Parts: sequence; C-alpha cells; structure tokens
Amino acid sequence: MTKRTRRSFTPEFKEQLVQLHLHGKPRAEIVKEYDLTASAFDRWVKQHQSSGSFSEKDNRSPEENELIKLRKELDQLRMENDILYPYRAQESKQ
Repeated sequence: MTKRTRRSFTPEFKEQLVQLHLHGKPRAEIVKEYDLTASAFDRWVKQHQSSGSFSEKDNRSPEENELIKLRKELDQLRMENDILYPYRAQESKQ
C-alpha cells in the first residue's frame, strides 16, 4: 500500500465539485475522476451545507470558538504563573 501525499485544494475547486454533486453527478464518479478520498469529499459537502464555507474557522460552532479562546487564555495564565512563581516564592522568604 502506497502512502498518499497530502494535497490541498482551493475553495473554488471544492465549490465546483460540490456544485457538480448537487446538480446530480454521482459522488462515486466525482471521487474517482478527481482522485479524492470519499471522506474528504463528504466533509466538503457537509461544510458547504452547514455554512457555505470551506474554512475550518468558519465551520466552528460558537461553543468550539469559546473553548479554543478559553484554552489559549488558560495556557497564557499557566505560562505567566510558571514565570512569576519563583519570584513570588523568593519575595515571601525575605
């Protein structure tokens, strides 16, 4: 079994293929003709139907966006705490 190289596709290309599918061209035919994985094509169709965008950022729910924001904030606070803790411990000994 050979390993596939990761390819990237423009949003315009994805849009064209999704439109072909929506206008009646069979999914299997599109996947075979353009040498795609079925899961990637299915994801494009789902993204198009849910938000009309193929950008990962545009397809997140508000809850997912908030979770990402909170995780970044938590990482920042932990880093600040790791940097400042030795100084606070030293000051309390004096």
